[in-house]
Amino acid sequence: MKMKTFLKCASVCAFASFLVACGNAGSSDKVEIEFFSQKPEMQATLQEMINDFEKENPTIDVKFSSVPDAGTVLKTRMANNEAPDVINIYPQNADFKAYAADGRFLEIGDDAGLSHLKDGAVTPYLVNEKNYTLPLTANAYGIYYNKDKFKELGLEVPTTYAEFVALVDKIKADGSAAPFALSLNDAWSLNGYHQLAWVTVAGGFDGAEDILIRSAKGAIQDDATTKAVLERLQLLTDNGQKGATGALYADAVAAFAAGDALMLPQGTWAATAVNQQEPEFEYGMFTFPGDKEGGDYTIGAADLALSVSAESEHPEESKKFLEYLSRPEVMQKYYDVDGSPTSVEGVDTEGKFEETAGVTQYAFTDKHVVWLQSEWESEEEFWNITVEAVKNPNSGELVKKLNAFFDPMK
Repeated sequence: MKMKTFLKCASVCAFASFLVACGNAGSSDKVEIEFFSQKPEMQATLQEMINDFEKENPTIDVKFSSVPDAGTVLKTRMANNEAPDVINIYPQNADFKAYAADGRFLEIGDDAGLSHLKDGAVTPYLVNEKNYTLPLTANAYGIYYNKDKFKELGLEVPTTYAEFVALVDKIKADGSAAPFALSLNDAWSLNGYHQLAWVTVAGGFDGAEDILIRSAKGAIQDDATTKAVLERLQLLTDNGQKGATGALYADAVAAFAAGDALMLPQGTWAATAVNQQEPEFEYGMFTFPGDKEGGDYTIGAADLALSVSAESEHPEESKKFLEYLSRPEVMQKYYDVDGSPTSVEGVDTEGKFEETAGVTQYAFTDKHVVWLQSEWESEEEFWNITVEAVKNPNSGELVKKLNAFFDPMK
């Protein structure tokens, strides 16, 4: 009798152990991939998209990483060989090109959603004729403006730089608001403005790069071109909202949305942040004007662009995540909030985001030049040079600092 009881207990224990083992086997089939984002303003929408992906793919968990100063954090992690599985990294930048050339990313093909993109979407970002990115959206930089206040004051969108200067003078003369909403404590925020100053003065992307990075060491001169660029930076000097010197990006957006400033130099990505402030006026965007009508430009490149780390332990799951995000019905959710030009075929953009149409209408045209840092090894110090030139405009100092920045790259 005791033996029967013992055997029954042994059988029960064995069966229980079998169930536990099966449970553990099931758990081990579930994998986790990390998605590292550099789009803090789109965090809520991206999380919704991740949740939908996980519902469709219950064996895959996506760890969503969205951290302050994401660019610096990512560089540190890449240097420490701690690359996330899926990375939002900008393929026009030098760091991306270096990582790709060093084999740090996997090639991206149709299994990762490439077939969902418009023809030529990845062409500008090929490295050694191979593709390592899935560029889902593009950004563009320009000038936001308060349409209602412009109409009230009889102001018009400038088509030349001279008209831009006259516009600023009229806003200052009125005195009801500052000309610009600025964030001089977030140096990156005027990167596009400074680059567009060079592009419009030098006659385009190549003209600017010929002076800045393709020239010999010490070749940037205190000449008419540089003085014209400084003049455009000086247009911002003392023309920001109260507290602009210590303001961050969010502060500048808030100042514009509150009507404290009538223009905001910023990229299309800021539209989401402006809308979240629920401004009580209509706004639009215009391109950076050139000396002559028709000489205007916008600048930008891939924005929500995704790569897969070659170090990933789950490359197939990571690519599956990219393929999911690139589906038109999925990107529609992103576009309806972000509004940036998208490379995904089938996304309905008709009649949407009229606020940024003054700039986005030029996306993927010759008026939409790629960020100048696409040929640089770094860009952060250029941001600091920009802010210093706005605060204390001096062409001699600007030349000295630009040569010090670019010479080591030549």
